[in-house]
Amino acid sequence: MVSAAIARNVVGAIGNVISFGLFFSPAPTFYGIIKKKNVEEFKPDPYLATVLNCAFWVFYGLPFVHPNSLLVLSINAVGLGFEFIYLTIFYVYAPTKGRKKVLLFLLIEGIFFAAVVLITMLVLHGTYKRSLVVGIICDVFNVMMYASPLTIMAKVIKSKSVKYMPFWLSLANFLNGVCWTTYALIHPFDIYVLISNSIGAFSGLIQLTLYACYCGNKGQDKDDVESKPKEVELPTSKANDTILRTP
Repeated sequence: MVSAAIARNVVGAIGNVISFGLFFSPAPTFYGIIKKKNVEEFKPDPYLATVLNCAFWVFYGLPFVHPNSLLVLSINAVGLGFEFIYLTIFYVYAPTKGRKKVLLFLLIEGIFFAAVVLITMLVLHGTYKRSLVVGIICDVFNVMMYASPLTIMAKVIKSKSVKYMPFWLSLANFLNGVCWTTYALIHPFDIYVLISNSIGAFSGLIQLTLYACYCGNKGQDKDDVESKPKEVELPTSKANDTILRTP
């Protein structure tokens, strides 16, 4: 019979692989930025948010904060590395305003992260209290990130088109949430990993449900159709009825 520790490690390893794929998924976008040598209308906001999220999960996974969380620490350390690479590429090719924004937000995030680390280590004693504070902070940021696709889901419902919501990304988000939820439920139970990732699994399930409902429409959405020129019948003689398109 497979022990709980082995089962937990296997599920966590699968979660690491899926999470790695999600962290790597923006790579083609940044490769395009390098080729064009221009960020165009690209925004760094999601990657700035992910930096702080990964940093807190790395801190959470340390043995003196939350023991038995090596797999949580490892994948978020990898994710943190990816985000810094993405932001470095953005910084190199961004205009002055974009560079200032990246530096300002990283400075604010660094100060906030350092303050939490200092308070946790100097004021809170024992892994229970440290896990409580850092775990809640991690969950807040994770839930915010899992909630970010809500705007896309609303657009899918409004437009009745899934062209803005890639199937494989939705599936990966769902499987990632399921894996880490399962990991959290296996002994030793981890309530903080469970909360955010169960919400993530539910969010992914909703995305897949929407995809099943509207997968027949992957091209033009409702707004595109409504913006097309409409056919108008103009008054003509009885002998020749003509249909013209408005400009």
